[in-house]
This record gives sequence, structure tokens and C-alpha cells, in this order.
Amino acid sequence: MSSVRPLSLRFRRRRVNHTVESLNERLCALTLERQELRARDADPVALERNRVEIARAQWDLSHALIERYLPQAPAAAQSAA
Repeated sequence: MSSVRPLSLRFRRRRVNHTVESLNERLCALTLERQELRARDADPVALERNRVEIARAQWDLSHALIERYLPQAPAAAQSAA
């Protein structure tokens, strides 16, 4: 039986607002770290920790992109619903 929980249970939206650019930089740094971990034959725990951090960064980046590019509904339309 797998111990990996679905991402929807593991990640919740954070209230910290990072920019798309800073989140993309974090994702790049984590990816580079993963490549270095693999080159050093790091232990599975370190690789899993890094994998989860990458997934979290991707999650945060996707929500930041949605917030940036999703058209905002007018306030009047939201209150009428």
C-alpha cells in the first residue's frame, strides 16, 4: 500500500502572496537541487522531500498564474449570485 496521499489532501492554499516570477525561480532551484541529489545518489528520504517541495512549488505557481490571468468578475455580479 502506498503512503503517498493525494495532492488535494496534502496541499492547501496558502495566504502568502508570492509573485509568479519568484515561484518560478524557486521551482528552478528545486529542480537543480533534485538533479544534484540524484548525481550524489542521495537517500530516498531526501529525494522524496525534494519531490514534495517541487510538487508544492508547482501547486503554488499554478494558483499564482490562475490569479494573474483569470478575469475577475465585477463585484456587482458576485454579490447578485
